[in-house]
Amino acid sequence: MTPSPSVFKALQVLIVEDEPLLAMDVEMMVEEAGHSVVGEAASLYEVEAMATEPVPDLALVDMQLARGTNGLDVSKLIQDRWPSAVIVFVTANPKKIPEDFSGAHGVIAKPFSRSGFLSALNYLGEGIADPPPASSQPSSFVAAPAVREIWSSRSQMER
Repeated sequence: MTPSPSVFKALQVLIVEDEPLLAMDVEMMVEEAGHSVVGEAASLYEVEAMATEPVPDLALVDMQLARGTNGLDVSKLIQDRWPSAVIVFVTANPKKIPEDFSGAHGVIAKPFSRSGFLSALNYLGEGIADPPPASSQPSSFVAAPAVREIWSSRSQMER
């Protein structure tokens, strides 16, 4: 799935996933879509140990992580360390995400298809490069209420 060249921006992506095979699969899809993986972690502790540079544009964060840590704590750390990063939970447990998404921007539910993941990544790329996204929101991505509101109001202002 090739993103629209008019709004494409190669993103720097942080992957926080404790299942090694899934992390590798996500990394391959991110790179196939023209983006760069700037870091991978399996737990909150590994994210804490990361250097502050490069700054990720997008963080893909699982909810249940290694060493008894969780995606909500990782999301808070990312918001504090890299406030400009867009955070998306990638989880089989979307019901564990609070209604306000704890400041995250959305969720991609597991299991996901390759095309569904790439569609969500393209949509997020558009939203990061030139909000709001030009494409329709794919069914593989659920935007947090605050993000829907911001992108909706920007879309209405452009009319």
